[in-house]
Amino acid sequence: MPQLRALPPKAPFEALLRRFHAERPLRGGSLLITIFGDAIAPRGGAVTLGSLIDLAHPFGLAERLVRTAVARLATDGWLAATRHGRRSEYHLTESGRKLFAEATRRIYGVGPSRWDGQWTLAVLPPAAGHSRRNIREELRWLGFGQLSPGVYAHPACTLEEAHGWLVTLGCGNRCWLFKSATEGMAADRRLAAEGWNLVTIGRRYRRFRDTFAPVAAAVRAADALAPEAAFLVRTLLIHEYRKIHLQDPLLPPALLPAEWVGTEAYELTATLYAAVFASAERFLGETGRTIAGALAPAGAEVHARFGGKHTGR
Repeated sequence: MPQLRALPPKAPFEALLRRFHAERPLRGGSLLITIFGDAIAPRGGAVTLGSLIDLAHPFGLAERLVRTAVARLATDGWLAATRHGRRSEYHLTESGRKLFAEATRRIYGVGPSRWDGQWTLAVLPPAAGHSRRNIREELRWLGFGQLSPGVYAHPACTLEEAHGWLVTLGCGNRCWLFKSATEGMAADRRLAAEGWNLVTIGRRYRRFRDTFAPVAAAVRAADALAPEAAFLVRTLLIHEYRKIHLQDPLLPPALLPAEWVGTEAYELTATLYAAVFASAERFLGETGRTIAGALAPAGAEVHARFGGKHTGR
């Protein structure tokens, strides 16, 4: 594990980075996805490979690992490269931008407070195993629950939104979409229990809370957090939160267990994000570069995250 030079010598901060490096295998590509989604996408969506390596350095990601992970993300269709002489710049592809936009809406948005009782159902035809597995994972990432091998349900999206997502996944003309309702709330709760493992999601939210509550307390107690440390905390916060939250169906309160821990996790994330946001932006502005120069300023949509109140707007 790298020297923790980015973090103050306090146990919660050290534990945060140790926890990341304890993951096996260490998923550098997943962390780069977080950096692109949280930091690069709202600043134009492009960054030089060299400065991306610099942004990944505080996390202990070696240059070779970053290069390999970026190449894999390009092969998978998330990123595309532009070369200028010996320098490379990576930017989000069109499909990557669409998927990032949807993930951003889910991660930083407020969950639904009402529900009309309608489910959006996606029915997939038989397909080759590998293709179907990929589609299944992407649909789960978009908030769908799997009811049977080829049937997926979503509690909130419209048919138009679902069709757009399926087109992005390359199966828009091979799937069927329906709007449907069950016979009542008891059946809705059974459907929710069948499509999503809320017990597991709740357990993961509690682990997340127990990990980041001490970090939030340490940030409050600190006189100031250096920009590099703030960027590290902000990135790992969103990195861990999104892995759980994007599996959360964001069900309306009527379908959730009492005192749902996901609400507490959202508030903790929003508050800690606000506390480190400005300092992290300074590090990002100083470190991130495009071929043309500095990254573009963050757009208004960044300041609207978590309802706007948490980023100073």
